[in-house]
Amino acid sequence: MKLPIRLLSAAAVLALMSLSAAPARADTPWQTHHPRREQVNNRLANQNRRIRQQVRQGELTHRQAARLHRADWRTRMAERRMARRNGGYITPRQKRLLNRRENRASRRIGH
Repeated sequence: MKLPIRLLSAAAVLALMSLSAAPARADTPWQTHHPRREQVNNRLANQNRRIRQQVRQGELTHRQAARLHRADWRTRMAERRMARRNGGYITPRQKRLLNRRENRASRRIGH
């Protein structure tokens, strides 16, 4: 008799956890209103993750990682500066420019 109750309570907990996690994946109002900036920032975060991973694997030295992080930081600051000049948004042309910078950094990171 205790086993079905435990099973039901575990299922209920899992169901509640899945319901509470769903809103976390939804776009925030900022992401909805600034899709170009979100794309640039997501890409920078992904590159940061790749740099850290390659340092852990020994494929990059700490000095190389610092240079790559500095390049990403400069790209992030350029994105913020561009957005500040355009009322919080970046133009398609600015997004292309930022993507080119990210492409260069991505090639230096490797795979």
